[in-house]
Amino acid sequence: MSSALEKALSVVELLVEHPEGLSVGEVAARCGLPASGAHRILQELSRQGYVRQAQSHGAYMLSIKLPSLGLGFLARAGVTDIAQPILDRLAAESHELIRLSVRDNDGLVWVAVAQGATGGLRYDPGREQGVVVHLASTAGGHAFLSTLDDGEAVKLVAAQGLVPPGRPQPGQRGLHSFAELLAILAETRRRGYSIAVDGYIVGMAAMAVPVRYRDGGAVIGCLSIAGPAVRMTPERMEDLAPALAAAAAELGAASQASLFFRATMRDGTSPGGAGRRTA
Repeated sequence: MSSALEKALSVVELLVEHPEGLSVGEVAARCGLPASGAHRILQELSRQGYVRQAQSHGAYMLSIKLPSLGLGFLARAGVTDIAQPILDRLAAESHELIRLSVRDNDGLVWVAVAQGATGGLRYDPGREQGVVVHLASTAGGHAFLSTLDDGEAVKLVAAQGLVPPGRPQPGQRGLHSFAELLAILAETRRRGYSIAVDGYIVGMAAMAVPVRYRDGGAVIGCLSIAGPAVRMTPERMEDLAPALAAAAAELGAASQASLFFRATMRDGTSPGGAGRRTA
């Protein structure tokens, strides 16, 4: 790492993944920094209000300041205000977990959720907002990749990996080759929505469609329905497909009311900057 800013951001990204906090030594080891350098960065982040130190065991953890900034940005940019009512309605109709991801350069980042399952067996991760979507193993990733040509899709997956970070091998239904990926994308285009079962989390199934800026414009994100695989059967996904497509179309039509999406479309650039990496 060459710059002080890059080192500080690596520390912030690490702490995002460890809300319980980490010691100076752990931060130094995981970020490849000397202990003295990690301590200086943590002290400066603490002075600026982005990090706090737990008095009981001395671990450093993020304060609420950084999440507040992110949530404030999404609200002021009109992303969550526009999306949440639509997500809530789809959750109530489907009785499953609804997730919205927005395009972030050449990928996706989850930004909003709505839980429609009120009891019994349900999929409720609770920690995905702000996480970069793993393209090869998720329904949202497949939906996004299906809007690209095959060469670009392979390029993005090759950069991110066929297997989610931290998993040495793909799951039983995970991707094992790029040929398999291309076959899935072809089927997704034919079907009109993507399907992923046991790819990202064992026992979970999801379906997704891309969200396009008004009137079928550029892809600005993906909308998905996820739940336990025993309930999210292919037949049930087919039944839910019209409601999912309608909600995605509504999001696309409403996106012109967002300062964030209007600015990025006007500039001819893809929405967003670099999102945080999954661990």
